Amino acid sequence: MKKLEKIDLFDFRLENGKQRPYIPLFYQTFGQPIGSAPTVVVNHALTGNSNVSGENGWWNDVIGAEKIIDTNYFTVIAFNIPGNGYDDNFGNLITNYKDFSIRDVARIFWEGLSFLKINDVFAVIGGSLGGAVAWEMAVLKPNAVHNLIPIATDWKATDWVIANVLIQDQILNNSDDPIADARLHAMLLYRTPQSVNQRFQRNKFQDSSVFQIENWLANHGIKLKNRFRLSAYKLMNHLLKTNDITRDRGNFLTVVNDIQGNIHVIAVDTDYFFIPEENRETVESLKPIKENVFYHEIQSIHGHDAFLIEFEQLAQILAPIFNKQKQNHYVSA
Repeated sequence: MKKLEKIDLFDFRLENGKQRPYIPLFYQTFGQPIGSAPTVVVNHALTGNSNVSGENGWWNDVIGAEKIIDTNYFTVIAFNIPGNGYDDNFGNLITNYKDFSIRDVARIFWEGLSFLKINDVFAVIGGSLGGAVAWEMAVLKPNAVHNLIPIATDWKATDWVIANVLIQDQILNNSDDPIADARLHAMLLYRTPQSVNQRFQRNKFQDSSVFQIENWLANHGIKLKNRFRLSAYKLMNHLLKTNDITRDRGNFLTVVNDIQGNIHVIAVDTDYFFIPEENRETVESLKPIKENVFYHEIQSIHGHDAFLIEFEQLAQILAPIFNKQKQNHYVSA
C-alpha cells in the first residue's frame, strides 16, 4: 500500500461558522510525481478511503499502470475525508459530526491541493458521496477543474436521500449493534430487488434454516464493523444530507454555468439511491447554456453499487476523456 501522507490544516472555519483549530488531512498519491504530470483527484465514497490503487486498492480496475486512469501518465491524488478513520488514529475521529458539510470537505481538499502547489487539475472524479464532493469542488473553483466526473451521485440531496440519511442516523444512534444494523439497511439501497432475487433465489445457507440473503447481509455488517468506526459512519452518512451546491449561492443554472471545464455526469440506470432521472434532468437543463456537458449511463441490474461492479462499462465511458489527454500530450511532444 502507498504510504499515507499528512497535511496539517490550522484555524479552519466551517461553513456553520465554528472554528476548528486543527484538522489533519491524510492522502495518498499514485503514479507520477506531483508537478510532473496532469493531476487526477479521486474522491472516495461513504465507506471508502484514499487507497484507490495497488495492494487492496478499491478501484484497481480503473486506476493503475495501463489502466484507464493510467498511473504511467497521470498523478493520482486521493484524500481521506477527515474523520473517516483510515489513518487509524482515534484522536482524529470527529464526534461533532453535524457541524460538517460537504462544502467543508471540498474546501479542505482544495486547501490540501494548494499546500501541494496544485492550482488546477485535469479531473476530479468520485462515486456516490465522492461525486457529491466533486461537484462542490468544481463550484468552489470553477476555472480549476478541466473535467468534472461525478458518478452515481447528484449535486443536491433529494428528499429521498435526506429520508434515508435520517433512517441511517437513527439506527447509528439507537441500535445495540449500530454499524452492522445500519449496513443491513444501506446494502438494500445500494442494490436492487432484481439483483438480490437473481443472485440468491430463496436458497438456504448450507444446511441451516438461514436464507443466503440473510447470511450475505449479516456478513456485510460484520465486515464493515471490523474495519469502520461508528463516528466515521455517522459523519459520512450526515454529509450526504448536506449536499447542495446552490445553498446560499443562487439558482442551479447560474451556479453551474460558471464551471468552465467539461462536465461528465455518469448515472446508473437502476440506481435507487441517486436516481438516474435526476441526473438526466440536470444535464437537460444545462444543455441550453453549456456545450460541454455530457450524460452517460451504466446499464446494470445491480443498482447504485454498479459503479463498483460494472468496470468494463465505466472504462468505456472514461476512456475518451483520459485517452484524449494522453494523445494530445504525445502529439505535442
